[in-house]
Parts: sequence; structure tokens; C-alpha cells
Amino acid sequence: MKPHYPILDGLRGTAAILVVIFHLMEGFYPELPKHPMHHGYLAVDFFYLLSGFVVGYAYDDRWAKGMTVKQFFKIRAIRLHPLVILGTIIGAICFWFDPYKDMQVINIGKFIAVILFGFTLLPAPLDVRGWGETHPLDGPCWSLMQEYLANILYAIVGRKLNKPALWTLVIISATVLTIVSVDHGDVGTGWGYGKIQSRFIADFFYGPNSGGYPNVLVAPVRMMFPFFAGLLLFRTGKLIRIRMAYTVCSLLLAGLFFFPWYSWNGYFDAACIIFAFPVIVAAGAGGQISGRWAKLCKFSGEISYPIYIIHYPFIYIYTFWIAKAKPAPETVLLIAIGLFSLFMVLAYAALKLYDEPVRAWLKKKYLTAG
Repeated sequence: MKPHYPILDGLRGTAAILVVIFHLMEGFYPELPKHPMHHGYLAVDFFYLLSGFVVGYAYDDRWAKGMTVKQFFKIRAIRLHPLVILGTIIGAICFWFDPYKDMQVINIGKFIAVILFGFTLLPAPLDVRGWGETHPLDGPCWSLMQEYLANILYAIVGRKLNKPALWTLVIISATVLTIVSVDHGDVGTGWGYGKIQSRFIADFFYGPNSGGYPNVLVAPVRMMFPFFAGLLLFRTGKLIRIRMAYTVCSLLLAGLFFFPWYSWNGYFDAACIIFAFPVIVAAGAGGQISGRWAKLCKFSGEISYPIYIIHYPFIYIYTFWIAKAKPAPETVLLIAIGLFSLFMVLAYAALKLYDEPVRAWLKKKYLTAG
């Protein structure tokens, strides 16, 4: 029987909760150097590393037992896509009734098209808010699109790679990630079509007058190293045994996310992803937990995906409210606390009333033979 890694579930929840807090703070502190949680965007990269480890754990041994690529894609779509649909629906409703949005008059056909793109998780070539996002109704879906890409690459190529080949891929991906992080000054991008400032990459690839490169190109760079590093970590089995692993690893994550912003920030981001996150995951996978702490990890892991995917449509309204109403800081704090509580309730309700029943039905209908 396979071992279970409950602390990794808990750490996924820790990262999800921290990224929600990051987004709530971002409405009041839109500039990263002034943001109290300067590096909260790194939660996405941590998710990818966790995902690589867990995908290897869950599926590496199933290919020899007859699992096909088609069956793998079915399993992953059933696990991930119901909440993509729900997040898009919530995003559409929040956009339609947002009294603070800039674009008060919208083209209905364009709006419906954006919803349909959201349902497929494909990047929308249309915009309804003016932010230039690839997924304008539910921003975090950009990272889910990369998760899908990672799963495709795993099923087609990654599952077949031996350790030397996987090491080579990881080292190359780490090098590219470091170059991009240093060039941009951070990795907190990849979600849209707008151009980002470049120190040398844009000049090299696009010419000296390019003005930068589309930030969406950073998305697969952010995914490649952590996902395949997580897969490599699982296959090597190099785990770390420490006491109170869940508490220690959660505090380490929070410490890295709140670390101050310096001129060498690009190097810091790369170091977090390449060195710190694998250590944290290795310690989480190697740790032991029981009793109430195990129940907390289970709950935290269960709500991590729902809270991540459904909170951001409300963040749009909240951000525009701050920008236009200019409320006092203490008012913003009260609303932020209220929203955080709402997100927790909605995440649990989405899990129990929608996600789990829908996944159970889909499994029965499409996976009974697999």
C-alpha cells in the first residue's frame, strides 16, 4: 500500500491561504516592492512543485498496470475541470454585477465568448476588463492552464524519462528560470498579454526596440522547473525527516513570502523555487503527523484548490472599490477580513455541494471501466 503524505496536503492549503491573503493585500498595495507579502506570487511555483511530486506519486506506477494516456487525461480533467467551470461562472456573475468596473458597457457577444473560453481554460483573445489577462473572468486560471500543460507533458514525455534525462531537463529549466527571473527582477508574472520590461531577453530575441516581451511567455517557464523538479524529487525518494514538519514548513513558506524586497530580488525568487521549495516539499513528505494536526492538514488540503480558484472574481470588485471609493485603511482591513471568511465558507461549500458530487458522478460515468 502506498504511503500517504498528509503534510503535503496541509502545505498546499497553507500556500493557498497565503496567496489569498496576498491578493487581499494587493488591492491596497498594488506595487510589489511596497506589498507587505512581497513574494506571495511564489505560491504558484510552490503549487507546481507539489503537483509534480504528487503526480509522480499517484501515476508513475500505473502506466505499467495498463493505464493509457487517454485514461490519464480523463482522470486529471475530472479532478481539475469542474472547479474551472464553477470559477468561470462565478467570475462572469461578479463581473456582470460589479458596480466599480471600468467598462460599464460591454458587448454581449464578446462577453459570452469570454465565458466560453473560460469554460475550456484556453486563453481568451478578448478582454472585458482592460487588464490584458489571458483569463479575464477568473485570473488564477492562467496557472491552471499551465498545470494542464504540465500534465500533458508528463503523459507524453515525462513518464518515460529516466533519471539522467529528467535531471537534464530540470537543470536546463532551472537555468532558463533563473535567467528570466533576473531579467525581469521577479517571477510574479505570466498571466497576461501585456509586455514586460526586459534587461536583455527582449533585445536578444525581438530586437533593441521591442519594448519587452509578452508576460504570458513567462508562464511555461514558471511551470517547467518546479513541476519536473517535483517529479524528480519523488523518483529519487530523497526525503528529509524533521520534527514538527508541518509547522516548520508552513512557517518557512510564510517567511519566504514575506521576505523583504531588494535589488537582487530576481536571484531570490529563483533561489526560492530551485532550492528552498524542494527542501520544504522533501521535509513535508518525510514528516509524520497525527491526531488534530492530521485533520487540519486534511481540511486544509481539501479547500486549497476551491479557495484558490473561486476567490479572485471577488478580488476584482474589491480592488476596483479600493481604487474608486478610496476607503480608509481600517475599513479596507475589516472588508478584507470579511472577504477572507467568506472565501473559506464558499470554498468548503463548493467542495461539498459541487466539486465532490460532480467528480463522483463523472468518475462513475467515465472511469468505471478504467
